[in-house]
Formats: sequence, structure tokens, C-alpha cells
Amino acid sequence: MSPSRSYSFVFGVLLMAGGLIAPAVEAQDRPNVIFFAFDDLCDWISPMGYDQAITPNLDRLARQGVTFTNAHTAGTYCSPSRAAIFTGRHATTTGVYRTQVYFREHPELTPLQQSFTNAGYHTFGGGKLFHHREGFMDRRGWTEFFVRNDSQKNEGWPLDSWGEDTPIPDPFPASKYNEGKTKVSGLFLEYGAIPNDWEEDMADTKRINWACSVLERSHDAPFFLGVGVYAPHFPNYAPQKYFDLYRREDIELPVYKEDDLDDLPDIIRKPKTARKNRHHKRLSELGIIDEAILGYLASVSYADAMLGRVLDALEQSPYRDNTIVVIWSDHGFHHGEKGDWGKHTLWERTSNVPFIWAGSGVASDQKIETTVSLIDMYPTFVELCGLAEDPGLEGTSLAPILNRPETAQDRNVFLPFLKPDSYAVINQDWRYIRYDDGSEELYDLHLDPHEWDNLALNPDYDAIKMRLEKSAPRDHAPPGMDRPSLKLVTQGENFHWAEK
Repeated sequence: MSPSRSYSFVFGVLLMAGGLIAPAVEAQDRPNVIFFAFDDLCDWISPMGYDQAITPNLDRLARQGVTFTNAHTAGTYCSPSRAAIFTGRHATTTGVYRTQVYFREHPELTPLQQSFTNAGYHTFGGGKLFHHREGFMDRRGWTEFFVRNDSQKNEGWPLDSWGEDTPIPDPFPASKYNEGKTKVSGLFLEYGAIPNDWEEDMADTKRINWACSVLERSHDAPFFLGVGVYAPHFPNYAPQKYFDLYRREDIELPVYKEDDLDDLPDIIRKPKTARKNRHHKRLSELGIIDEAILGYLASVSYADAMLGRVLDALEQSPYRDNTIVVIWSDHGFHHGEKGDWGKHTLWERTSNVPFIWAGSGVASDQKIETTVSLIDMYPTFVELCGLAEDPGLEGTSLAPILNRPETAQDRNVFLPFLKPDSYAVINQDWRYIRYDDGSEELYDLHLDPHEWDNLALNPDYDAIKMRLEKSAPRDHAPPGMDRPSLKLVTQGENFHWAEK
């Protein structure tokens, strides 16, 4: 494909039976794709109506494309979410509910990047696209995959952001919550500023600079460029200038309800009260809830600036007119709502995520409020980019509504939990949650957007529960063998998992 070729694929050549039928994508018209992932970014961005976050580049992308305001993750934390995205299948099919490795459990499945390669694309990947622990990066199908130092290639390709080669605040730890701690990696509720002139040494900055260098190259084939930033996952370290965007005294806290957990089933109320709730209590006792939120917002603004670098590089490249950009986050994040700090829930704060598409064949400056899922990405790329059909994909192509947002219709989306027979079904009106012991939650999302009033025990809503429950899969695959039961065996730059 010539770098200067303008993308000519247009949706809507044929209208048949009242529906939009896209023509086959000719090889020369296949768009490039920039596939940009955030980690732990909830719906706290201004394109989704949250005015407190300063995200000028997400705003800029939203003006250029379509923002899905009611998009939901396909897994309640990193590993199952990303496994669902790259396989196009829910945990109920793959058995990846926790830390199972999808390509070990189902090597026969064609992952997204391999599907692009099979379709004639060159594929470039870097950063946190997969779970960050060693042994979770699917090496198949990549033309090139970037890690920030060569030693990681001999360690199972970990995709984390913290090590001897990355800057941390001085003194460490930087947050009052972690006083006395000594370990940096994955330190929970840790946040702090680093000097501005250290920005280029940060792991995410290195990944983004690499992605920009890919856009500066001359490509003789369409390309798929996947890049994932670790931000705003904890620890929330960012250059001082991003902290300076916010004033602690101006931070607005989420709305909390003291007895929010009282009407929940025991299966979820007891563990949440015993474990997660303690973080909120300690933050409150230390008087630093607002400080912790400021740290998260600073990290969000840093991640947004990294997106800005990629968008700038695209604008300056010959590929600006034939490239699709999609941004997504693997899941959301609680900041004290329902007493929780984290993810791993079936509630709105975990499930609702940023999801913006822009570029070739996509409408501009539009918002779609109907319900969609991140698992819809794979079938959408099949249609937009001429990838091979895969009848096992469980999402729904968004291609027609990206071009004509006014045709979008609401639907139920499915979100598995941490084990079989536990899940949520979500649409614009309702969130239905079912646990494996048969207990339930039900929320009227119009009257109760905070999900404070569990209606599941009210018989007046039995018909609604039944209707939502029927849309969930009947069969739930048993869990595969997860990480604690496996050992990683490395052989140079190669690795495989074996049973312990």
C-alpha cells in the first residue's frame, strides 16, 4: 500500500433489508490501525462527562471520532480482560477467569495480532497490551514487539513499568499510605511526582517514543500498531507538571454512601467489607482521599499526554488519512465507591471504560450512548480491515454504527466475573448481577446511577431479572490452570508454561 494513498473504503454502499451492508475491503484500501490501551483508566475523562480530569488529547480524539459513553470491559481485571480482547471470546469460553494464560489453554485460537498478520498487515506492539507479568505476552504474529530493555526478552517478556531503569520519587515512598514500605513494583495506593526532566526515562514514555518512531517509518503494507501505557495503574508516578495541573483543595470526591454494602448478598458483601473497605477507611483516617485522587488524575493527564505524542506523530505522517485510531482501557477503577479502591467487581466503576474510535470511515464528533463491549473490537476489525472471518467470535461488529451512529440500538452485554456462573448483564436501563451461589443484584440505572439500591429481592422485578438472565451464556467453561499452578520455563527469548 502506498503511504500516501488516501483511504477510500466507505460504509453504506449497499442498503439491504433495512440494514447497512459493508462491501468487502479491497487489499489496497485496508486502513492502518493504531490500537492504544490504557490501564486502570475509568470513565474519569472529559469526553465521558467528567469535568475534573484534564485530558486535552482524549478531547481532541473525541472531536475527530465516535465516543462510546456506555462501553464496558470484557473482564473485571487485567488478565481476563485482555485475554477476551485478543481472542474475541469471553472467559465462559476460554476458561480465563483469573490468571490463566489464554494461549496455553487454547493454542488453537487465532489472536488478534495474528489475524492481522494473516491478512497481510505488518504488526507492531509495545507496552502493556497483555497482562504485565512475565509469561503473558503472546509472541505469535508480531512483526516487531518493543520492550524497554533487552534483558526482559530473556525473562518471559514482562510488560511492567518499574525497575532499576525507571525513575521513582525521592524520597520513596511518596504517599503517606505507604510509609515504611520498601518495594516499588505494583505498590498499591502509591503516588508522587518526579522531576519534569525525568519524563523521557519513564517506561511509558519510552514505549510511546518507540510507537512514534514506527509512524515515522516508510511502510509498504498496511500496519497494525498496538501500544499500551501502564498509566494510570498504581503506582501513580508522573512528572511534576502533571500534578501541577490540579490543586488539592479543588479536588471533588465521589459521592459515598455509608451503608452502601448493607443490601448486597453475603457472597460479595463479606469479602468487600473485610478487605477492600479497609483501604478506604485508612485513607479517610489519614485524611488523604483527595490526595490519592489527585495522584490518579495526574497520572491520567500524563497518559493523555502520551496519547498526544502518538496523535501528533500520526498527523505529521503520510498515514493520517488512512488510519483508524481506537483507544480503550482494560477496565475501570473504584475510588472509594462502594467502599472499594480497585477493580475486580461487577459494578459500574469497574465495567464502564473509555472507548473512542476515530479516523477512516468513522463519523466525527459523535457520542453513542447504547451499550457496547470491548469484546466487540475483534469482529469490528474483521469487517473494517478485511481480516479472516472467525465464527467463534462472541462480540458484535461496531462497523455500521461507527459510520452511522444514528443507527445504533441498545443491547445486553455480558461481563464474566472471577469464576463460572458469576457474571453481570448490562444495558442502558439495567445492571443484573448473578453470583455462583444464586444470589443476585439488580439496579435501575436511570433512577439509581450510583447503584445504591439493590432491587433483586423485590418480586416486582422478577420478570426483568429473568429476561436479563436469559441473555447470558448457558454454558460456562471450567477455569483453566492458573498461574499459581504453573511454572514459567525460559529458553533465551522463548518461554513456555509447565505444570508445577
